[in-house]
Order: sequence, then structure tokens, then C-alpha cells
Amino acid sequence: MNEFMELFNSSDPENVSTSVKLLLMLTVLSIAPSILILMTCFTRIIIVLSFVRTALATQQMPPTQVLLGLSLFLTFFIMSPVLQEVNDEALTPLFNEEINLEEAYTRASGPFKEFMSEQTRQKDLQLFLNYTQAEQPESIDDIPLTTLVPAFALSEIKTAFQIGFMIFIPFLVIDMIVASVLMSMGMMMLPPVMISLPFKILLFVLIDGWYLVIESLLQSF
Repeated sequence: MNEFMELFNSSDPENVSTSVKLLLMLTVLSIAPSILILMTCFTRIIIVLSFVRTALATQQMPPTQVLLGLSLFLTFFIMSPVLQEVNDEALTPLFNEEINLEEAYTRASGPFKEFMSEQTRQKDLQLFLNYTQAEQPESIDDIPLTTLVPAFALSEIKTAFQIGFMIFIPFLVIDMIVASVLMSMGMMMLPPVMISLPFKILLFVLIDGWYLVIESLLQSF
């Protein structure tokens, strides 16, 4: 512990550089969950996959851990160009002491701003700009992250719910058909979900549902 404190208190340039790197790493790790949820495509993916499970009415199948893991790796796959650009333009020059911390932050925020602005509705962005009484930005770089991030998150939730609604429609039709058949046969005490569940799973497997859902998510970005 004393050696760790001496590293931060040292005036040697090399030790100071190491201290900055450690501080930067700890800061990034502490806010990594917020960055993952609010500044990437993770929110849209996990909501859509949750809608699929709810529409199928399979309770905990697939398990939540599987949906989270799939969402996480899909997020890294989709965001890989952005993360690579951040690494090349900001992190690598910073660790090589070619730029300072402030410039690294500016360079790192650029690719994220560009990605988020492409997925953000103008209406959502204008809502937060009006609330803060900020001037209209002339470019993407002029939009502060404190305004762009909540606008992006709001747009992602809306888009995810739109996709989820389209997923729900065919399964809702199956539930209505099964319920109508059971009522016509006088079997009103039998829960329609018990009968419709195998048909929904069969339909989802026959059309290769998971492939279509993932394909739609990838194309939406």
C-alpha cells in the first residue's frame, strides 16, 4: 500500500505518467457499466431480446444470463469500429504520451458522438437542448455529451419498443386464434397459453426466429 501511495506522490515524470494511466483505468472501469448501457447499442438489443422472450411466454427461457451475454457480445461486435477508432485516435497516443488527457477525452468522445447522433431522433435531442436553453449546435462536436447521451438513450428505447411491437403481433394472433377455438369448443376453463405455447415455439423454430431477430437488430444499425 505504501509503495502504491509513493507512486502517486512521486514527482518523477515516469511515475507520474504511470499514475495517470492507473487513474484513467480506474475511472474508465468505474463508469464502464454506464458507458455500456447508455452510449452503445446494448439498450436496444437487450430490450428487443426481452420482448422476444415475453412474446413467446416461455418465462425464463432463454435464461436472463444468456440474453445478457448475447447482448454484450453483439454490442462489442456492432461497436467494434467505434472502439477501434477510440483506441487508435485517443488511447494509444495517450499511453505513448503523444497527447494529454484532455485531448484524449476529446478524441475519444468524437466516435461515440458520431455513432449516437446517427441513432438519435432530432425531436429527442431538441427536447434536452430546449430544457438547458442551449444554442443550436453547428456540428456534432458542439453537442455536449450531457445532452446527447440522454437523447440517444430515449431514442434507443423508442426504437426497441417499435421492434418489440412488430415481434409481438404474430404471437398475439396465435393466442387469439387458440382462445377463439377453445371458447367455441366450450373449454373456457383451460388456459389458452398452455395450448398456444407449443404452437408459438414451433412457429418460431420453423421461421428460424432467432436468426431473423438478430439480423434485424444488426441491420437497424
